[in-house]
Amino acid sequence: MDVGMAIDLSERKTELLDKVKAILPEGGNLDLCLTCGCCVSGCPASGLEGLDPRKFLRMAVLGLDDEILSTPWVWMCTICSRCVYACPMKIDIPKLVYEVRAMWPRDKRPTGIRRSCDFHVKTGGAMGISKEDWIFVINDVLEEFRQEPGWEDLQAPIDKEGAYYCLNQNSREPVTEPEEMVPLWRILHIVGADWTYPSEMWGGENYCMFLADDKNWEYTVRTLAKKVDDLGCKVLVNTECGHSFHAMYAGLKKFNIPHRFEFKSIIELYAKWIREGKLKVNADWNKDGLKFTVQDPCKLVRQSLGDPIAEDLRFVIKKCVGEENFVDMYPNKSDNYCCGGGSGALQAPYSEERRRYGRTKFNQIMETGADIVITPCENCLSQILDLCEKYGGKYKTVHLWTVICLSLGILSEKERAYIGNIGL
Repeated sequence: MDVGMAIDLSERKTELLDKVKAILPEGGNLDLCLTCGCCVSGCPASGLEGLDPRKFLRMAVLGLDDEILSTPWVWMCTICSRCVYACPMKIDIPKLVYEVRAMWPRDKRPTGIRRSCDFHVKTGGAMGISKEDWIFVINDVLEEFRQEPGWEDLQAPIDKEGAYYCLNQNSREPVTEPEEMVPLWRILHIVGADWTYPSEMWGGENYCMFLADDKNWEYTVRTLAKKVDDLGCKVLVNTECGHSFHAMYAGLKKFNIPHRFEFKSIIELYAKWIREGKLKVNADWNKDGLKFTVQDPCKLVRQSLGDPIAEDLRFVIKKCVGEENFVDMYPNKSDNYCCGGGSGALQAPYSEERRRYGRTKFNQIMETGADIVITPCENCLSQILDLCEKYGGKYKTVHLWTVICLSLGILSEKERAYIGNIGL
Protein backbone atom coordinates (compact mmCIF):
# COMPACT_ATOMS: atom_id res chain seq x y z
CA MET A 1 0.00 0.00 0.00
CA ASP A 2 1.25 3.48 -0.85
CA VAL A 3 1.33 5.22 2.54
CA GLY A 4 1.47 8.57 0.80
CA MET A 5 -1.84 8.02 -0.98
CA ALA A 6 -4.66 10.37 0.07
CA ILE A 7 -7.88 8.90 1.42
CA ASP A 8 -10.77 9.51 -0.97
CA LEU A 9 -13.85 10.58 0.96
CA SER A 10 -15.90 11.57 -2.05
CA GLU A 11 -17.89 8.33 -2.17
CA ARG A 12 -18.02 7.68 1.56
CA LYS A 13 -21.58 7.84 2.88
CA THR A 14 -21.95 8.07 6.63
CA GLU A 15 -24.59 9.51 8.92
CA LEU A 16 -22.09 11.79 10.60
CA LEU A 17 -20.33 13.21 7.56
CA ASP A 18 -23.22 15.51 6.67
CA LYS A 19 -23.36 16.68 10.29
CA VAL A 20 -19.64 17.47 10.14
CA LYS A 21 -20.14 19.51 6.99
CA ALA A 22 -23.02 21.37 8.63
CA ILE A 23 -20.78 22.66 11.45
CA LEU A 24 -18.06 23.89 9.08
CA PRO A 25 -18.06 27.43 7.70
CA GLU A 26 -18.04 28.17 3.98
CA GLY A 27 -20.37 25.46 2.82
CA GLY A 28 -18.90 22.55 4.73
CA ASN A 29 -15.38 22.66 3.32
CA LEU A 30 -13.55 19.79 5.04
CA ASP A 31 -10.20 21.42 4.24
CA LEU A 32 -10.97 24.17 6.75
CA CYS A 33 -9.77 21.99 9.63
CA LEU A 34 -6.03 22.59 9.68
CA THR A 35 -5.44 19.72 12.16
CA CYS A 36 -3.32 22.26 14.04
CA GLY A 37 -4.26 21.00 17.49
CA CYS A 38 -5.32 24.33 18.98
CA CYS A 39 -8.58 22.69 19.99
CA VAL A 40 -6.66 20.03 21.90
CA SER A 41 -4.49 22.50 23.77
CA GLY A 42 -7.56 24.26 25.17
CA CYS A 43 -9.52 21.12 26.05
CA PRO A 44 -9.16 19.57 29.53
CA ALA A 45 -11.05 16.50 28.25
CA SER A 46 -8.19 15.69 25.86
CA GLY A 47 -6.83 12.23 26.60
CA LEU A 48 -9.94 10.85 28.25
CA GLU A 49 -10.93 7.60 26.49
CA GLY A 50 -7.94 8.26 24.21
CA LEU A 51 -9.83 11.04 22.45
CA ASP A 52 -9.65 14.78 21.97
CA PRO A 53 -11.58 17.27 19.80
CA ARG A 54 -9.28 16.91 16.80
CA LYS A 55 -9.41 13.11 16.82
CA PHE A 56 -13.16 13.21 17.31
CA LEU A 57 -13.64 15.44 14.26
CA ARG A 58 -11.29 13.37 12.09
CA MET A 59 -13.04 10.14 13.09
CA ALA A 60 -16.33 11.66 11.95
CA VAL A 61 -14.78 12.78 8.68
CA LEU A 62 -13.35 9.31 8.10
CA GLY A 63 -16.72 7.69 8.61
CA LEU A 64 -15.98 5.92 11.88
CA ASP A 65 -19.60 6.25 12.97
CA ASP A 66 -19.74 3.05 15.02
CA GLU A 67 -16.73 4.07 17.09
CA ILE A 68 -18.01 7.60 17.69
CA LEU A 69 -21.53 6.44 18.56
CA SER A 70 -20.22 4.03 21.18
CA THR A 71 -17.59 6.10 22.96
CA PRO A 72 -18.56 7.60 26.33
CA TRP A 73 -16.21 10.51 25.58
CA VAL A 74 -19.20 12.49 24.29
CA TRP A 75 -20.53 12.48 27.88
CA MET A 76 -17.14 13.44 29.34
CA CYS A 77 -16.73 16.41 27.00
CA THR A 78 -18.60 19.28 28.67
CA ILE A 79 -19.45 21.02 25.38
CA CYS A 80 -17.83 24.12 26.91
CA SER A 81 -16.73 25.57 23.52
CA ARG A 82 -13.15 26.22 24.67
CA CYS A 83 -12.03 24.36 21.53
CA VAL A 84 -14.09 26.67 19.31
CA TYR A 85 -12.64 29.68 21.09
CA ALA A 86 -9.11 28.41 20.38
CA CYS A 87 -9.76 27.23 16.81
CA PRO A 88 -8.44 29.64 14.14
CA MET A 89 -11.20 28.45 11.80
CA LYS A 90 -13.97 28.51 14.48
CA ILE A 91 -15.14 24.96 13.79
CA ASP A 92 -17.99 24.11 16.16
CA ILE A 93 -16.94 20.69 17.43
CA PRO A 94 -19.24 20.94 20.51
CA LYS A 95 -22.20 21.11 18.15
CA LEU A 96 -21.07 17.80 16.67
CA VAL A 97 -20.74 16.32 20.16
CA TYR A 98 -24.30 17.46 20.87
CA GLU A 99 -25.52 15.82 17.65
CA VAL A 100 -23.80 12.57 18.61
CA ARG A 101 -25.39 12.66 22.06
CA ALA A 102 -28.76 13.04 20.34
CA MET A 103 -28.04 9.99 18.18
CA TRP A 104 -27.62 7.71 21.20
CA PRO A 105 -30.79 5.73 22.00
CA ARG A 106 -32.45 7.69 24.79
CA ASP A 107 -32.46 4.74 27.18
CA LYS A 108 -28.70 4.34 26.70
CA ARG A 109 -27.86 7.94 27.64
CA PRO A 110 -26.56 8.46 31.22
CA THR A 111 -29.29 7.64 33.71
CA GLY A 112 -28.57 10.60 35.99
CA ILE A 113 -28.88 13.18 33.21
CA ARG A 114 -31.98 11.49 31.82
CA ARG A 115 -33.62 11.37 35.24
CA SER A 116 -32.91 15.04 35.89
CA CYS A 117 -34.45 15.97 32.54
CA ASP A 118 -37.54 13.86 33.18
CA PHE A 119 -37.95 15.31 36.67
CA HIS A 120 -37.78 18.83 35.24
CA VAL A 121 -40.44 18.10 32.65
CA LYS A 122 -42.73 16.53 35.24
CA THR A 123 -42.20 18.75 38.28
CA GLY A 124 -40.44 21.93 37.11
CA GLY A 125 -37.10 21.19 38.77
CA ALA A 126 -34.33 18.62 38.31
CA MET A 127 -34.53 17.27 41.87
CA GLY A 128 -38.08 16.02 41.37
CA ILE A 129 -39.94 17.72 44.21
CA SER A 130 -43.56 18.45 43.47
CA LYS A 131 -45.01 21.91 42.90
CA GLU A 132 -46.77 21.63 46.26
CA ASP A 133 -43.55 20.75 48.06
CA TRP A 134 -41.71 23.60 46.34
CA ILE A 135 -44.29 26.09 47.58
CA PHE A 136 -44.28 24.55 51.07
CA VAL A 137 -40.48 24.77 51.39
CA ILE A 138 -40.40 28.42 50.31
CA ASN A 139 -43.09 29.42 52.79
CA ASP A 140 -41.60 27.33 55.59
CA VAL A 141 -38.10 28.79 55.18
CA LEU A 142 -39.50 32.29 54.82
CA GLU A 143 -41.45 31.94 58.07
CA GLU A 144 -38.33 30.77 59.91
CA PHE A 145 -36.12 33.62 58.76
CA ARG A 146 -38.79 36.24 59.37
CA GLN A 147 -38.27 35.52 63.06
CA GLU A 148 -34.91 37.33 62.89
CA PRO A 149 -35.09 40.94 64.14
CA GLY A 150 -35.23 43.38 61.26
CA TRP A 151 -36.34 40.79 58.71
CA GLU A 152 -40.00 40.54 59.62
CA ASP A 153 -40.98 41.86 56.18
CA LEU A 154 -38.71 39.55 54.16
CA GLN A 155 -40.53 38.38 51.04
CA ALA A 156 -40.35 35.31 48.79
CA PRO A 157 -43.55 35.51 46.71
CA ILE A 158 -44.71 32.85 44.26
CA ASP A 159 -46.82 33.69 41.18
CA LYS A 160 -47.14 37.37 42.09
CA GLU A 161 -48.88 38.90 39.10
CA GLY A 162 -47.35 42.08 37.73
CA ALA A 163 -44.04 41.65 39.58
CA TYR A 164 -41.23 43.35 37.67
CA TYR A 165 -38.77 40.47 38.07
CA CYS A 166 -39.42 36.74 37.81
CA LEU A 167 -36.60 34.70 39.38
CA ASN A 168 -35.79 31.02 38.90
CA GLN A 169 -34.11 28.96 41.62
CA ASN A 170 -31.74 26.02 41.32
CA SER A 171 -33.64 23.09 42.81
CA ARG A 172 -30.65 21.91 44.83
CA GLU A 173 -31.30 24.65 47.39
CA PRO A 174 -34.90 23.95 48.38
CA VAL A 175 -34.22 20.21 48.46
CA THR A 176 -30.84 19.91 50.19
CA GLU A 177 -29.81 23.32 51.57
CA PRO A 178 -32.85 25.64 51.83
CA GLU A 179 -30.97 28.21 53.94
CA GLU A 180 -28.87 28.98 50.84
CA MET A 181 -31.88 30.67 49.23
CA VAL A 182 -32.07 33.29 51.94
CA PRO A 183 -28.99 35.43 51.11
CA LEU A 184 -30.48 36.17 47.70
CA TRP A 185 -33.83 37.02 49.29
CA ARG A 186 -32.01 39.45 51.58
CA ILE A 187 -30.30 41.13 48.64
CA LEU A 188 -33.60 41.51 46.78
CA HIS A 189 -35.20 42.90 49.95
CA ILE A 190 -32.48 45.49 50.50
CA VAL A 191 -32.70 46.87 46.94
CA GLY A 192 -36.50 46.94 47.09
CA ALA A 193 -36.91 44.61 44.12
CA ASP A 194 -40.45 43.78 43.03
CA TRP A 195 -40.05 40.08 42.30
CA THR A 196 -41.63 36.65 42.30
CA TYR A 197 -40.85 32.99 41.79
CA PRO A 198 -42.92 31.09 39.22
CA SER A 199 -44.75 27.98 40.37
CA GLU A 200 -44.06 26.22 37.05
CA MET A 201 -40.63 25.42 35.57
CA TRP A 202 -39.09 27.25 38.51
CA GLY A 203 -35.91 25.15 38.53
CA GLY A 204 -32.73 27.01 37.62
CA GLU A 205 -31.24 24.12 35.68
CA ASN A 206 -32.01 22.25 32.46
CA TYR A 207 -30.59 18.78 31.94
CA CYS A 208 -32.76 18.22 28.88
CA MET A 209 -30.27 20.41 27.03
CA PHE A 210 -27.41 18.23 28.28
CA LEU A 211 -29.33 15.09 27.31
CA ALA A 212 -29.60 16.50 23.77
CA ASP A 213 -33.35 16.07 24.10
CA ASP A 214 -34.59 18.93 21.94
CA LYS A 215 -38.25 18.09 22.43
CA ASN A 216 -38.11 18.43 26.22
CA TRP A 217 -35.58 21.26 26.16
CA GLU A 218 -38.03 23.24 24.05
CA TYR A 219 -40.97 22.23 26.24
CA THR A 220 -39.32 23.42 29.46
CA VAL A 221 -38.17 26.73 27.97
CA ARG A 222 -41.46 27.40 26.22
CA THR A 223 -43.47 26.60 29.36
CA LEU A 224 -41.40 28.95 31.53
CA ALA A 225 -41.54 31.71 28.91
CA LYS A 226 -45.33 31.48 28.82
CA LYS A 227 -45.53 31.52 32.62
CA VAL A 228 -43.39 34.65 32.87
CA ASP A 229 -45.49 36.42 30.23
CA ASP A 230 -48.74 35.28 31.87
CA LEU A 231 -47.55 36.78 35.17
CA GLY A 232 -46.81 40.04 33.35
CA CYS A 233 -43.17 40.20 34.50
CA LYS A 234 -40.82 42.51 32.60
CA VAL A 235 -37.56 40.65 33.31
CA LEU A 236 -36.78 36.97 33.81
CA VAL A 237 -33.77 36.76 36.13
CA ASN A 238 -31.57 33.69 36.09
CA THR A 239 -30.04 32.70 39.41
CA GLU A 240 -26.30 32.08 39.88
CA CYS A 241 -25.95 29.25 37.39
CA GLY A 242 -24.22 29.17 34.03
CA HIS A 243 -25.90 26.25 32.30
CA SER A 244 -29.44 27.27 33.23
CA PHE A 245 -28.77 30.72 31.80
CA HIS A 246 -27.51 29.24 28.54
CA ALA A 247 -30.39 26.76 28.35
CA MET A 248 -32.88 29.64 28.38
CA TYR A 249 -30.71 32.07 26.38
CA ALA A 250 -29.99 29.56 23.61
CA GLY A 251 -33.36 27.81 23.82
CA LEU A 252 -35.37 30.98 23.17
CA LYS A 253 -33.35 31.47 19.97
CA LYS A 254 -33.04 27.85 18.86
CA PHE A 255 -36.76 27.16 19.10
CA ASN A 256 -37.88 30.66 18.07
CA ILE A 257 -40.00 31.05 21.19
CA PRO A 258 -41.97 34.32 21.35
CA HIS A 259 -41.72 36.22 24.63
CA ARG A 260 -42.23 39.74 25.94
CA PHE A 261 -39.71 39.79 28.80
CA GLU A 262 -36.01 40.62 28.95
CA PHE A 263 -33.70 37.85 30.12
CA LYS A 264 -30.88 38.74 32.50
CA SER A 265 -28.37 37.10 34.79
CA ILE A 266 -28.60 38.04 38.47
CA ILE A 267 -24.93 39.05 38.17
CA GLU A 268 -25.90 41.88 35.81
CA LEU A 269 -28.33 43.12 38.45
CA TYR A 270 -25.81 42.84 41.31
CA ALA A 271 -23.47 45.12 39.36
CA LYS A 272 -26.28 47.53 38.44
CA TRP A 273 -27.49 47.83 42.03
CA ILE A 274 -23.99 48.43 43.37
CA ARG A 275 -23.39 51.17 40.78
CA GLU A 276 -26.73 52.76 41.67
CA GLY A 277 -25.91 52.71 45.39
CA LYS A 278 -28.73 50.33 46.24
CA LEU A 279 -26.29 47.65 47.42
CA LYS A 280 -23.87 49.45 49.70
CA VAL A 281 -21.21 46.75 49.78
CA ASN A 282 -17.71 47.39 51.09
CA ALA A 283 -14.56 45.43 51.91
CA ASP A 284 -14.10 46.68 55.47
CA TRP A 285 -14.89 43.23 56.86
CA ASN A 286 -11.83 41.70 55.10
CA LYS A 287 -9.31 42.96 57.63
CA ASP A 288 -7.15 39.85 57.28
CA GLY A 289 -6.68 40.38 53.55
CA LEU A 290 -8.15 37.05 52.48
CA LYS A 291 -7.50 36.41 48.80
CA PHE A 292 -10.33 35.62 46.40
CA THR A 293 -10.50 34.27 42.87
CA VAL A 294 -13.48 33.52 40.63
CA GLN A 295 -14.61 30.77 38.30
CA ASP A 296 -16.10 32.02 35.02
CA PRO A 297 -19.03 29.72 34.17
CA CYS A 298 -18.51 28.59 30.57
CA LYS A 299 -22.17 28.62 29.63
CA LEU A 300 -22.71 32.13 31.02
CA VAL A 301 -19.51 33.79 29.85
CA ARG A 302 -17.93 32.15 26.81
CA GLN A 303 -21.15 30.72 25.36
CA SER A 304 -23.66 33.46 26.16
CA LEU A 305 -22.79 37.00 27.29
CA GLY A 306 -19.03 37.07 26.80
CA ASP A 307 -16.47 39.24 28.59
CA PRO A 308 -18.95 42.01 29.60
CA ILE A 309 -20.61 39.69 32.13
CA ALA A 310 -17.17 38.54 33.30
CA GLU A 311 -16.27 42.19 33.90
CA ASP A 312 -19.48 42.71 35.88
CA LEU A 313 -18.60 39.65 37.93
CA ARG A 314 -15.18 41.03 38.79
CA PHE A 315 -16.56 44.50 39.53
CA VAL A 316 -18.94 43.03 42.13
CA ILE A 317 -16.28 40.86 43.75
CA LYS A 318 -13.69 43.62 44.02
CA LYS A 319 -16.23 45.93 45.64
CA CYS A 320 -17.04 43.22 48.19
CA VAL A 321 -13.55 41.95 49.07
CA GLY A 322 -11.18 44.76 48.05
CA GLU A 323 -9.52 45.09 44.66
CA GLU A 324 -6.13 44.29 46.16
CA ASN A 325 -7.52 41.01 47.49
CA PHE A 326 -8.68 39.67 44.12
CA VAL A 327 -6.37 37.33 42.19
CA ASP A 328 -7.50 36.24 38.74
CA MET A 329 -6.94 32.80 37.30
CA TYR A 330 -4.97 32.53 34.09
CA PRO A 331 -6.40 32.25 31.50
CA ASN A 332 -9.68 33.88 32.46
CA LYS A 333 -13.00 35.31 31.27
CA SER A 334 -13.97 33.92 27.85
CA ASP A 335 -10.58 32.20 27.65
CA ASN A 336 -10.98 30.35 30.94
CA TYR A 337 -10.86 26.58 31.23
CA CYS A 338 -13.99 24.62 32.05
CA CYS A 339 -14.05 23.14 35.56
CA GLY A 340 -15.33 19.81 34.23
CA GLY A 341 -18.63 19.73 36.11
CA GLY A 342 -20.95 21.00 33.41
CA SER A 343 -23.06 19.48 30.62
CA GLY A 344 -24.28 16.74 32.91
CA ALA A 345 -20.83 15.49 33.94
CA LEU A 346 -21.84 15.54 37.61
CA GLN A 347 -24.82 13.31 36.79
CA ALA A 348 -22.88 10.97 34.49
CA PRO A 349 -21.23 7.75 35.76
CA TYR A 350 -17.67 8.85 34.92
CA SER A 351 -16.54 10.38 38.21
CA GLU A 352 -12.83 9.61 37.93
CA GLU A 353 -12.68 10.94 34.38
CA ARG A 354 -14.51 14.08 35.53
CA ARG A 355 -11.90 14.60 38.22
CA ARG A 356 -9.04 14.02 35.78
CA TYR A 357 -10.64 16.64 33.55
CA GLY A 358 -10.93 18.99 36.54
CA ARG A 359 -7.25 18.73 37.46
CA THR A 360 -6.58 21.60 35.04
CA LYS A 361 -9.01 23.80 36.99
CA PHE A 362 -7.61 22.69 40.35
CA ASN A 363 -4.11 23.67 39.23
CA GLN A 364 -5.40 27.04 38.04
CA ILE A 365 -6.93 27.71 41.44
CA MET A 366 -3.85 26.63 43.36
CA GLU A 367 -1.64 28.90 41.27
CA THR A 368 -3.65 31.93 42.41
CA GLY A 369 -2.96 31.19 46.08
CA ALA A 370 -6.57 32.21 46.80
CA ASP A 371 -8.21 31.36 50.10
CA ILE A 372 -11.70 31.43 48.60
CA VAL A 373 -13.07 30.57 45.14
CA ILE A 374 -16.30 32.36 44.19
CA THR A 375 -18.40 30.13 41.95
CA PRO A 376 -21.57 31.79 40.58
CA CYS A 377 -22.82 28.47 39.21
CA GLU A 378 -24.17 25.39 40.98
CA ASN A 379 -22.29 22.87 38.83
CA CYS A 380 -19.03 24.80 39.22
CA LEU A 381 -19.58 24.95 42.97
CA SER A 382 -20.10 21.19 43.29
CA GLN A 383 -17.21 20.30 41.00
CA ILE A 384 -14.69 22.69 42.56
CA LEU A 385 -15.64 21.51 46.05
CA ASP A 386 -15.10 17.94 44.90
CA LEU A 387 -11.74 18.78 43.31
CA CYS A 388 -10.61 20.41 46.55
CA GLU A 389 -11.32 17.22 48.47
CA LYS A 390 -9.89 14.94 45.78
CA TYR A 391 -6.57 16.75 45.34
CA GLY A 392 -6.04 18.09 48.85
CA GLY A 393 -6.80 21.78 48.35
CA LYS A 394 -7.28 24.16 51.27
CA TYR A 395 -9.54 26.76 49.65
CA LYS A 396 -13.21 27.40 50.39
CA THR A 397 -15.81 27.50 47.61
CA VAL A 398 -18.76 29.89 47.90
CA HIS A 399 -21.66 31.45 46.03
CA LEU A 400 -21.38 35.09 45.05
CA TRP A 401 -24.52 35.95 47.06
CA THR A 402 -22.71 34.73 50.20
CA VAL A 403 -19.88 37.20 49.69
CA ILE A 404 -22.28 40.05 48.91
CA CYS A 405 -24.20 39.46 52.14
CA LEU A 406 -20.94 39.10 54.05
CA SER A 407 -19.84 42.50 52.76
CA LEU A 408 -23.20 43.99 53.77
CA GLY A 409 -22.93 42.53 57.26
CA ILE A 410 -26.20 40.60 56.93
CA LEU A 411 -25.02 36.99 56.60
CA SER A 412 -26.58 34.97 59.43
CA GLU A 413 -25.03 31.96 61.15
CA LYS A 414 -27.45 29.67 59.32
CA GLU A 415 -26.15 30.84 55.95
CA ARG A 416 -22.49 29.98 56.51
CA ALA A 417 -22.32 26.40 55.26
CA TYR A 418 -19.62 27.31 52.72
CA ILE A 419 -17.90 30.32 54.28
CA GLY A 420 -17.61 29.07 57.88
CA ASN A 421 -16.53 31.60 60.49
CA ILE A 422 -14.86 33.92 57.99
CA GLY A 423 -15.77 37.56 58.61
CA LEU A 424 -17.06 37.08 62.15
